[in-house]
Amino acid sequence: MPSVLVVEDDPSIRQSLIEVLTEHGYAVRSAADGFGALREVTQSPVDAVVLDLGLPDLDGGDALRMIRGISSVPVLVATARDDEAEIINLLNAGADDYLVKPFSGGQLLARLSAVLRRTSSAPPGGGAAGAAVPSAAEPLRPATVGELAVDPGARTAYLAGRELRLTRREFDLLAFLAHHTGQVVSKRRLLTEVWREPYVDDQTVDVHLSSLRRKLGERAAAPRYLLTVRGVGIKLVAPR
Repeated sequence: MPSVLVVEDDPSIRQSLIEVLTEHGYAVRSAADGFGALREVTQSPVDAVVLDLGLPDLDGGDALRMIRGISSVPVLVATARDDEAEIINLLNAGADDYLVKPFSGGQLLARLSAVLRRTSSAPPGGGAAGAAVPSAAEPLRPATVGELAVDPGARTAYLAGRELRLTRREFDLLAFLAHHTGQVVSKRRLLTEVWREPYVDDQTVDVHLSSLRRKLGERAAAPRYLLTVRGVGIKLVAPR
C-alpha cells in the first residue's frame, strides 16, 4: 500500500484529498503547514508527497526546496498558479509533477499514479507492440550532438564542456531525444516512453521542453538543438 503525505492548510480540502486517496488504497498522512511536512518526511518516509503551495508558515516553493534538501521522495505540487515561468521554477526546484487548482480527484489519482510508476524501482511496462526502438525501460546509449554530450548511464549532460544542471525529468527527456537524434518524436510518444503515462496532457511536455531549451541557451523562436516540427513533434539536432 503506497503511503502519501498530503500537505494542505485548508481543513476541508485536506479532508477531501485524504478521503479520495484512502478510498483508492493509499495510506495517507497529512500536515497543515510546511514545517509539519518537513517533520513528517524526516521522521517517517513516505512514497510520495502532495504539496499545496499556499501554506501559512512557508511559501510552498521554499517548502519544496527544503524537502528536496533532505529527501528524494516524489513531490506532486498542487498550485493555483498557472503561470508557465512559475511552473518551470517549481520543476527546477525538484517537483516531479504539478496540478493546477481546481482539480478533480480523478486528476489527482492519475498524476500521483504516474509519478509513482516513474519513480518506482520496478521495471515499467514496454512500449507499443512491435516497436523497433528501445523503450525508456531499456538502456539508452551515450550520444554526442554538436557540443552537447549526454551519458544516460552516468546521468550527466555537458554543453561545450559545461555540465548542465537538469531535473530528473529534464534529463530523461534529453537522453531520450539524444538517443533518437535527428528523428522527429511526437509528444504522445514522449509521454508514453519517457513519462510512461500516455494520458497526461501535452502541456506537461511543453513545460519541460521550455525549461530544457532555456538551459541549452535557446528559445522556441530561435532553436539550436530542439527543433519543433509543427503538428508532428520535436527532434534533437546538431546546430548548423
